[in-house]
Amino acid sequence: MVAVKLFGLLRTLAGNQAELSLSLNGGRVKDLVALLEARYPAIGELIHKKKVLVSVNQEIAHEDATIADGDEVALLPPFAGGASSPQGAKDSADAEVAVLVRVQRENFSVDAEIDRVRRRSTRIGGISIFLGTARDRSKGRDVSSLTFEHYDGMAQKKLREIRERALKDFDVLEVLILHRHGEIGIGENIVLIVVGAEHRAEAFRACQWCIDELKQITPIWKREQTPDGEVWVEEHP
Repeated sequence: MVAVKLFGLLRTLAGNQAELSLSLNGGRVKDLVALLEARYPAIGELIHKKKVLVSVNQEIAHEDATIADGDEVALLPPFAGGASSPQGAKDSADAEVAVLVRVQRENFSVDAEIDRVRRRSTRIGGISIFLGTARDRSKGRDVSSLTFEHYDGMAQKKLREIRERALKDFDVLEVLILHRHGEIGIGENIVLIVVGAEHRAEAFRACQWCIDELKQITPIWKREQTPDGEVWVEEHP
């Protein structure tokens, strides 16, 4: 048997189940997809249309990848955006990164997070930020609240990768990435990116790249509460 985690719209399509148990002994990803097609045709169709990805041990897997006993398998619908507090940090360096890259339920202070980055280096001469907040209108629909769901573990991993790549590929000194999960009211903070650099140009470039990359690769999903009911958001601006 293999346990398959479900997120976002897929939970609804599977009868509001968060996890499926499927009989798969020493099979491959394509064998798992065949089982899903037989039991949940709508999910199988989304996988074939490449709108849903299969993850094995928190890495996107191709159809011939094997699934062994004890592997962590998940189905990932389109991401709508992107860790918890620093649990399990192996050393002080890990703990520092866990503070700079977080997914948390509670709100945050923008000023406090900017100061956190400012204190990382006296060479910082320019700080660029992106702050995403909850709006009350989306695609012509009124929105009363938002709920964000994330794949705990993989979301943190992807955010860390974004930070590491930004520090490597841009001439910047520090990067902070923070995303909230759970229910968020209109006007509240959702996501914050703070980039510190010697000069403003690289800070601007890295900050924009970080938010664009976050929306592409981080397993975070958004549900909007509208007058017509709940809507899972697939695409993102």
